[in-house]
Amino acid sequence: MGTRFTILGPVQVIADGDVVPGIAPRHRAVLAYLLLNAGRVISMEKLIDAMWGYDQPDTARSQIHAAITALRRTLRGVGADHILETRPGGYVALPEPGQLDVQDFAEQVTAGRFRDALGLWNGDALADVHAGYAQGARALLDDRRLTAVERLMEAELEAGHHGQVLDELAGHVAARPLRERLVGQLVLALHRSGRQADALAAARSYRTALAEEQGLDPGHAFVELERAVLADAPTLKAKDKVRSNFLPYDIPDFAGRTTELERLVAEHRNTIVTIDGMAGIGKTTLAVHAAHRLADRFPDGQLFIDLRAHTGGQDPLPAAAALEVLLRQLGLTDIPTTESERSALWRAELAQRRIIAVLDNAADGEHVRRLLPGVSDSLLLITSRRRLIGLDGAHALSVEVLSSDDAAALFGSIVGERAADEPEAVREVLELCGYLPLAIRISAARLQHRPRWTVSYLAGRLHDERRRLAELATSERSVAAAFTVSYEQLGTAEQRMFRLLGLAPGRDIEPHAAAALADVSVFEAEDLLESLLDAHMLLQREPGRYTLHDLLREHARSLAEDDLALMRLLVHYLHRSRSAVKQLFPHSVPDRPHMPAPITPVEPISGTAEAIGWLDAERSNIISTVVHGPNVCISHLAVALRPYLDRQAHHDDAVTLHTTALQRSRALKERAMPEGRALADLAWTYWRRGDYEQSETFAHQALTVCEETDERVLALNALGNVAWRRRESEKAERYLKQALDLTRIAGDWSTEGFVLADLGMILDQLGRHDEARRHLDLALALHRKEGNPLGEARVLNHLGSALLHQGKAEEAMTRHRAAGELYRAMGNSSDEASAFNGLGEAALSLGDSARAIDEHATALSLAGTARNRPEQARAHDGLARAHLRLGQDDRAREHGRLALRLYEELGVPESDEVRAFLKST
Repeated sequence: MGTRFTILGPVQVIADGDVVPGIAPRHRAVLAYLLLNAGRVISMEKLIDAMWGYDQPDTARSQIHAAITALRRTLRGVGADHILETRPGGYVALPEPGQLDVQDFAEQVTAGRFRDALGLWNGDALADVHAGYAQGARALLDDRRLTAVERLMEAELEAGHHGQVLDELAGHVAARPLRERLVGQLVLALHRSGRQADALAAARSYRTALAEEQGLDPGHAFVELERAVLADAPTLKAKDKVRSNFLPYDIPDFAGRTTELERLVAEHRNTIVTIDGMAGIGKTTLAVHAAHRLADRFPDGQLFIDLRAHTGGQDPLPAAAALEVLLRQLGLTDIPTTESERSALWRAELAQRRIIAVLDNAADGEHVRRLLPGVSDSLLLITSRRRLIGLDGAHALSVEVLSSDDAAALFGSIVGERAADEPEAVREVLELCGYLPLAIRISAARLQHRPRWTVSYLAGRLHDERRRLAELATSERSVAAAFTVSYEQLGTAEQRMFRLLGLAPGRDIEPHAAAALADVSVFEAEDLLESLLDAHMLLQREPGRYTLHDLLREHARSLAEDDLALMRLLVHYLHRSRSAVKQLFPHSVPDRPHMPAPITPVEPISGTAEAIGWLDAERSNIISTVVHGPNVCISHLAVALRPYLDRQAHHDDAVTLHTTALQRSRALKERAMPEGRALADLAWTYWRRGDYEQSETFAHQALTVCEETDERVLALNALGNVAWRRRESEKAERYLKQALDLTRIAGDWSTEGFVLADLGMILDQLGRHDEARRHLDLALALHRKEGNPLGEARVLNHLGSALLHQGKAEEAMTRHRAAGELYRAMGNSSDEASAFNGLGEAALSLGDSARAIDEHATALSLAGTARNRPEQARAHDGLARAHLRLGQDDRAREHGRLALRLYEELGVPESDEVRAFLKST
């Protein structure tokens, strides 16, 4: 049964049905005050004031501390110590739902279950509390109880139960003879029971007592009641209210929406709930299903009206007409003629009834404003394709597409066994439907009525993007038709933005890119995006970024005409990319000839955090736009993004980008897009991926066609590094010296530093250690002079390897550690893995096998994330040797086999060494 707290009577802690004994009176008073203010932090000063007021003893603070300590001990004994917490500002009680009677009382009253609410009382509230706050709190709680009694009596009288509640009412009036509303209810009950004289006597008795004790006269409503009783007015007779149910059919195959239903069905204080979402998302179905579930709580009627705001070929239903329909559903026949009079009558009816009404298909907040209640225990569920932001006090529920499990349940409930026989095909159909309920229902219905179709066949039909929306239609309903209505209700500028967004190949868009796409200002673009979001024509997965549902994207694309929008978008991506990459790698973004000028204003990017954030967010969008967009500035984009894609180990995207640049260059045969640069970039990218044959092939092709010095240097450097990996040191030296000569002729100090570092590494491999050290020291000086942390990190890493080969393991660790810190600061996890592998090899050389394992394990994790196969192989190799030193032969062989597999895939000599290692273990 758990723990429960009561304050509507004696203050008690009840555990498993039994009262917990031994709580001192002062401690009960402290507990009760915290429970009265459950969820609010109560300071020490406020507690002291509540307990003693102005008459505070010197020991007040220590007494409160003692009370809190004792209460914690008591609560801990019943497993409820989490209820009482200490916060920076004081103490807070946090009872869970169902644990505190006063909270249960409020919830039962809100739900209209007045007898259940009053049944929670056990005498006077705070019956055994004598603290300073108790009298005021007790009076407030008692007033709430009497209000609940009055509402109960009113409900009973409205239900015609005047005879049954006479004695109960008489008892309440005897206890509170000056409570005017209770006396009035007693007078009415007596009159309806045929006891007019007793009714008038009760009224006179109240009038006399009020005058004698307070010197007052009764209120206007009581006086009017007294006159009506005296005249035996027909208006006092109990009315037979019409209890109508106008809710549409509740579909039996309703599936999912568990969270949304819990929020709707749960007891809450909201009179108005708005349900918004895109066309076909299932707003009406959810609202109707919830209304059926809630019907028992609203015995005075269940109403429904279609406001027609999003119904094709029809105008929205005016508020006056809607009010007439709703009032007639309540059973009224004498309907006022003006909208304001109908609205007033509607509010008056809702004030004395408990009804639930579904106001379906609203245009906006203004459309339903006249339909809103005043003070009422009724519930209105309002559905709309727009977010009804202007309805203050409404509880908003935005409906998203179905989860994969709920979508499968919906599809299966309609299709039956065929869905269970082809689960993979079902998943495919649901993905093609974008998990949109309307699309799922239509596709499932078509399959249900095509007994010879399989789910796989349906999926095949939906795969054709040109016909997908046409497939998602029946004679009675269509996804495209639902989208068309939403589109037609947009403004002209919103419609244009929506069409252009359908052209953008990326998964989402932000305001700067949208501004370029539509050739408008960033502020205007953001306003249009937000308006489309409010109309549920766009989705938002994260702040500041907007995306189209897949089916809405196809609809937008079907309406769009390319007005050079993608060209503007690509040029925007080019200049924003250059701005971002310059923040991260200022020496790696050269100005190039034939660079297209910005078509729309481009806001510069300031700071490395903004740069890396923008590049990470836009990378996939840029690649998609390059692949599917026009043949403009592709080569420039490839050059601009190369440093970022390379250092962040986005090698798959780099291959896609450089391959596209190569294809466009060859197709256009323009000097503005030379193929040599794309070939050289592909050579380096494939080297970074560990695909040395491809790297070598592209590098040789690049040298055949390259005219620019920087392109030839890049190709030669790739060839040199391929040869280094294969331990073909003389060939590597030859390529790198050619590259070095070219950088010196061009006066390119930054690139010279990189080539010098790689050449130093080769010379170290050849055993020419002094010469290697000179090259590496010169490279380090060049990079530091240029302020190039990337080049500095690369040289330090090479220096660490060279020092280890010379037996200087401690110095090697210092260089690798410094390199790793620089790589980490740049977010370059791929090369950071190399630094940790260097640390592991140095640690093993010093005999610290445990540390070597830690360093190589870190390297393996980083290399795995970056998909750096050479460093993964190196990490497994180092782990194998470290585990063997510790006598852990099984672990050593496991890592050795993994290293061998990777080295064999790479085609490098290390595979022979690891093979020999495995034979010896």
